[in-house]
Parts: sequence; structure tokens; C-alpha cells
Amino acid sequence: MAGIDLTKLRSTNDADVMGKRVLVRADLNVPFKNGKITDATRVERFMPTVHMLTHRGARVIVLAHFGRPDGKRVPEMSLKPVAGLIAQLAGHHPVAFIDDCIGEKAVAASKSVPPGAVLVLENTRFHAGEETNDPAFVAALAKCGDIYVNDAFSCAHRAHASTEGLAHVLPAYAGPQMMDEINALRVALEAPKRPTVAIVGGAKISTKIPVLTNLTRKVDKLIIGGGMANTFLQAQGVNIGKSLSEPDQKETVLEVMAAAKVAGCEIVLPVDGVVAREFKAGADSEVCDNAAIPADGMILDIGPKSVARLMDLLKTCHTVLWNGPVGAFEIAPFGTGTFALAHEVARLTKSGAMVSIAGGGDTVAALNAAGVTDDFTYVSTAGGAFLEWLEGRELPGVAALALG
Repeated sequence: MAGIDLTKLRSTNDADVMGKRVLVRADLNVPFKNGKITDATRVERFMPTVHMLTHRGARVIVLAHFGRPDGKRVPEMSLKPVAGLIAQLAGHHPVAFIDDCIGEKAVAASKSVPPGAVLVLENTRFHAGEETNDPAFVAALAKCGDIYVNDAFSCAHRAHASTEGLAHVLPAYAGPQMMDEINALRVALEAPKRPTVAIVGGAKISTKIPVLTNLTRKVDKLIIGGGMANTFLQAQGVNIGKSLSEPDQKETVLEVMAAAKVAGCEIVLPVDGVVAREFKAGADSEVCDNAAIPADGMILDIGPKSVARLMDLLKTCHTVLWNGPVGAFEIAPFGTGTFALAHEVARLTKSGAMVSIAGGGDTVAALNAAGVTDDFTYVSTAGGAFLEWLEGRELPGVAALALG
């Protein structure tokens, strides 16, 4: 977020919301199956914002998208079921739903909302102007509110009408979730308690080159795991058998390692791995040092020597930033390394020795599987926005709030 003065962000603590129509952008893009919400986490995380605003007498108008309807009205992508869940979680505060987000009906509904009540507007992406950030659509949305609050960090990397455009036409504030996310990432990347370590895993280095390059300038140690580690090892001449890798990324690996050396960042790679001939649950596996990976074997997790080494390293660090598992944790027994590190970070965090920030879909799934999500200092549900922040890129939705 170079060039943006984040100290200029105004939070909802600074806003006079009593009796005002507060147009709140939330991320309510929850998974559905057979017409039912299968994971309500995003809605549940949004509810403290709803409760805070309604208790302060605001007339809360909720904006959100769902799915990719491509500017068309798709009944299966209506936010009506989400509005129903919000109503269940809102306690005694009334919750209504209107089947559009612009137009006379939506504006009239917004004006009829009493203080302390909630109105959920229909999917913003039913209109093409949302994703094109069309000024006319922005103006139409703005008629439904007096104040704009962006509480959707996970959508802040998109310059859409409801995530960026509204901040230029209404008094704009960052919501509690937005502020929590920004403050957590600033703690980890701008003013961390050192030594700092980043754990970066996942399948492909090609998707995280900017992340790795930026982190080498920000952290003291960079642990690389998963398929990415295989590519690093292969680039250094290690025979990785049939393990997942990107041999065409050798030059990139060498450039990242050179950048880390210049920045004084230590890159830490596995020294052994859990190897199997098949990628399936319960497959026969063995532990092999890097120098003894069989030609027909696949590295599917870090080995016990690597786990022990990383556990010792974590004990020396005071800030950890985690994005990506270090093995194929979804399939037993290849989650051992990821779960061991997760439990150690959780333990250090609970003891007060470490600040731990984690984010990304696979990371959250791994921490949930390990049962330690609540023990981390902050766990982000954002995907693309989290990664772009790690890359050092400017997020339009955050920049607009800082300029407002």
C-alpha cells in the first residue's frame, strides 16, 4: 500500500450514525448447496458490525454481491436467503429485504427503515454497472444512504461501484472488520516485533512470485513449503522424483533467493519429506532426506526433521505471517507437518510470545482442520485482497477510504 497514508482512514468510531442511513458494504458471498448456506462464517463475522451500528441508532442498509451473475438477474444468486440468516442473527433488530439495490423502490425502502433496523439490498452484481464502476450506478446506489461504510476487506482489491466508487460520493468510513484486517497486516508487515517469519506454502511459485519478492524485504526468515518448496529444491539440483514442481521457474527461484540474500532474509526449505508413490488417502509413505527421494516418489509433506527444525525456529520469532499449507493437508497422513506448525504457532500465540496473522482459503481450511483458528491473533478470510496486500499492491477499496 505504498503511497497511501493509512492513518487518514476514518473508522466508524468517528462517525455520527444516529438516525442516518448507513450504507454498509459487506462480503456475504457465502457458499450455497441445494439452496442452503453451507458455511455462514462471513455472515457471522459481519454481525458485530450490524449490532454496533444498530445499537448506535443507525438505519443499516446492507450492500453485497453474490456469485458471478454477469450483470443479469439470476434468481439462484439472490441475497434473500442471506437476509434471512441475518434476520435470525440480528436478535430483536428488524431485518427487511428488497429485491433491488437501486431505483425508486430501493430508495423508498431505505428511507422507511427505522433507527436500529436493517435493510438488505439485492445482489449488486445483478447490474453491469457494479463491476464497471459506472458513475451513474454509483450515484444510484448513493441515493440509498447518507453515509458509506466499507466493511469488506476481502473485496477491496476490486475497483467496483460498491467497493470503491461510493467512497468518492458519500462520507466514507472503514468498518470494524476492515480496520481489524488492515491493522493486523500493518502489525505484521510495517511495525512488527522482530524477529519475524513468514510461512508461504501452496502448490505453485508462479502464483506467488510478487508475494515472495515483497516478503523478502519485510521479514527476517521465509519458510517455504508445499509444492513451492519442491520447485526451490529442484532449482538447487535436488532430485525430487515425481513431486509436483515448476521446473520452468528455476530462474525465478534464483532471483528470489538473490533478493533475499541482499535483504538479509533467510530462506528456509525442508530438509526431508514424507514421500508416497500415490496421491490418495492412506497411501503407503516413507520419510526421506532430500538427498534420497526415490525417482518414482512424490513429496507430499515435510518430514519430521523439517518439523523439528521449524519448531525450533518459530520459538525464536515474535511475529509470524502465514499463507499456504506446507503439505497436502487435505489427505491423511500428509497434514502432519502443517498441523504441527499450526499447533506450535497457536501455543506461542496463547502464551503471549508471538503475534500470528494468517490468511488465504487453504490456510484457513488447514487451521480449521487443526482446530487452532481461534488461537491465532488474526485469521483473514480474504483471498485475493490478502495476497495483493502481501505483494505490496494498492487496494482500490482501501485507497478510496484513505483519500476520502
